[in-house]
Amino acid sequence: MAGPPPFELAEPVVASARRARGRELCAECFGRLFGRWGHGLTNPERAALLEPVVGPGPPRNGKPCSICGDAFGRLGLWADRALRAAEGFEWHRFTCGSRWDPERLATEEAVWAEVGSAWGESLRPAFNRELGKTIEARTGAQGGTERPDVVLLADLTVGRVEVTVMPLYVRGRYRKFDRSLPQTRWPCRRCRGRGCDACSGTGKTYPTSVEELVGAPFVRATSAEGTRFHGMGREDIDARMLGRGRPFVLELLRPKVRSIDVAAIAADLGPDAAGRVEVRDVVPARAEEVVAVKEAAPEKSYRVGVTGPVALAKVNEALALVVGRTIDQRTPTRVAHRRSDRVRSRRIVSARVAEAAEGRFTIDLRTEAGTYVKEWVEGDQGRTDPNLAGLVGAPLRVEYLDVLEIHDSEG
Repeated sequence: MAGPPPFELAEPVVASARRARGRELCAECFGRLFGRWGHGLTNPERAALLEPVVGPGPPRNGKPCSICGDAFGRLGLWADRALRAAEGFEWHRFTCGSRWDPERLATEEAVWAEVGSAWGESLRPAFNRELGKTIEARTGAQGGTERPDVVLLADLTVGRVEVTVMPLYVRGRYRKFDRSLPQTRWPCRRCRGRGCDACSGTGKTYPTSVEELVGAPFVRATSAEGTRFHGMGREDIDARMLGRGRPFVLELLRPKVRSIDVAAIAADLGPDAAGRVEVRDVVPARAEEVVAVKEAAPEKSYRVGVTGPVALAKVNEALALVVGRTIDQRTPTRVAHRRSDRVRSRRIVSARVAEAAEGRFTIDLRTEAGTYVKEWVEGDQGRTDPNLAGLVGAPLRVEYLDVLEIHDSEG
């Protein structure tokens, strides 16, 4: 059985069309008064169906449409501008937007009210759609997608198109073996990244970082303008990240090239990274994965080298007292300049002595996310309670710290 007609000439529609007929409107804007009535037609096709019933509109004699200013008649010009603005960037998916003079939008709403149309389609989404169709026909790219490579904004108030190039994302896990390497670029505290004598003009506290070593080959491959590095937490600069590595998402800003061999790039980070950082399980990612990585709070396993004048039996006794119990940690002294001063409750999940010799021992430790391990061992002048030094009754010092595993895939 045939479906309903795509555009029924009902009396309310015809009455509104008659009231609108005397206005100086282009076919697009006239048909758009009834854009939400019926289906399967373009707005000019709606206008063409109505015209035999209500008669032709008044001649415009070269005057622009009183609503859109003939913008729909210049879609080809706007597509040209969009393609010029996006020149030099690789893109396969796009979204169109537009910026209009508020007076035109107000005029449109006034016309709807005056002619009594309850089915009008707004100027902005209609123009965005039609511009997208024109660009699709020109390029073969896919328009109107949820995950565009570029956003093309036609600014009809100034006659130009603005291009927003969306970031490119890759995710993976990194292992860090260099105890002098921060996770992310660390701006110089004195000059805040501008360059000064203290940082030898580099603007950085440390010469490089995991972010820079991992990001550099991806920046070269994509001609990106920069990176943002999102890790699932971070280890101390002097701690190694071992095991399967720490999950991360690398965000590449304004890339010119999007078609890259992610696995090949990850397999060869270059000589600067050799022996310092390696990555694994690197694959393309989406923007929402940044939030998933940043908000995850998995337990972590550590190996801690400790020195101090204490008997092994005393250490084992102290560990038995603390395992499975909550510790309270006030913001450590070493990070108090950049974190709010408050008390955080964390739990030591498991702990055992892995090795021991006179004056030193090694602990394998598993904790809840956010536990300050060095402070739990040393006490931080009582800011962590209970702490291992207090339990054994002797001063302790962390000699080294390794992250053995991030337990993000458990459960």
